[in-house]
Amino acid sequence: MTRLEGLSGGIFFGWRVVAAAFVFAVFAWGVAFYGPSVFLHALHQARGWPVSLISAAITAHFLVGAALVAYLDDAHRRFGIVATTRAGVVALAAGTVSWSLAEAPWQLFAAAVLTAAGWAATSGAAINAMVAPWFRRRRGFALSLAYNGASIGGVLFIPLWVALIAQWGFPNAAAAVAVATLAVLWPLAGVYLRPTPALLGLAPDGDALAANGVSSATMREPASRRALLRDRRFVTLASAFAIGLFAQVGLIAHLLTLLVPTLGEQGAAGAVSLTTACAVIGRLLLGAIIDRLDRRIAAAANFAVQACGFLLLSGAGAEAVLIGCVLFGLGLGNLVSLPPLIVESEFDAADAGRVVALAIAVNQASFSFAPGVFGALHDLAGSYAAPLALAVMLQTTAAILVLVGRRR
Repeated sequence: MTRLEGLSGGIFFGWRVVAAAFVFAVFAWGVAFYGPSVFLHALHQARGWPVSLISAAITAHFLVGAALVAYLDDAHRRFGIVATTRAGVVALAAGTVSWSLAEAPWQLFAAAVLTAAGWAATSGAAINAMVAPWFRRRRGFALSLAYNGASIGGVLFIPLWVALIAQWGFPNAAAAVAVATLAVLWPLAGVYLRPTPALLGLAPDGDALAANGVSSATMREPASRRALLRDRRFVTLASAFAIGLFAQVGLIAHLLTLLVPTLGEQGAAGAVSLTTACAVIGRLLLGAIIDRLDRRIAAAANFAVQACGFLLLSGAGAEAVLIGCVLFGLGLGNLVSLPPLIVESEFDAADAGRVVALAIAVNQASFSFAPGVFGALHDLAGSYAAPLALAVMLQTTAAILVLVGRRR
């Protein structure tokens, strides 16, 4: 493919990569992020296993994914982004079917390893790796568009999962989703992830390639992980979002079950979809003004909005619960897209890929325990009041912590 083809019809090929990354995000979050909350409800009803047991398997899913995503940058360098992504797609499909076929608790944890590998290779750090090489000036906007697929994944997949399981049963529903995942994502990886800007004779943003064909930023190796773990910017960024995502993921894993007593099964599914739809709105609203804001202040405000939403989720009436879902949703997507945007503004381009991957690994290692902790709190207290109180406290702490890392 030539530079002319890379700009054919006046459309920069990088925007096509953004569209492909958007689709990857739809499936990654729809299957591996929002899916486990539906798996929890389906398995609890079908097998009668305790909520805390199934939550522990969801924790294993995210924890193994955290261990793998820390080295995603190395896998991309060694095997290439196409091969790594396709391996993740196969693991995601196989793991989805395995969750539905589990007849003993240990089989849940085996399935979790597969879905964890798929999640690591197709989610946050992977989306950044797909999009970042194509953009510099407009990277924040491009990433925001691609990450909107995460929210659309929740809007589409949660009611789809509920409807398919009700109509066909969990195993058949999982098989259908797995086949669709393979059929869509496998060819998409080859067509849109194989080309690079240099291969098309382009620089980021569609600019002409410099005479030497490579920028100084791409010539040096990224900073070591050990050095990053001692960097104040990284520590405050990763820890704040780890705490915030712990609260968010803990509630997402239980959100359907939490809402059913107030709204009914179909009403709860609709409310979860409303939450993820608001995530699209929240990300678009923030994306429109983020270049004029201090990104850490924006992150602190985002944590505060979610804390208010969590307070309302414990309300007595359906109206309060729905408003809580809206506030929860408005901040939901930004917890995924804000860390790469903060990294872009605070770190060198050569380090950005590794910083994003390591931050996501730290965050995921933390929130991996959230479903299990929230499930244990639920079982001990007999309700979701204690988990909701914990979520409010954590989001407030995260808002304070992210401000500590601001440049002085």
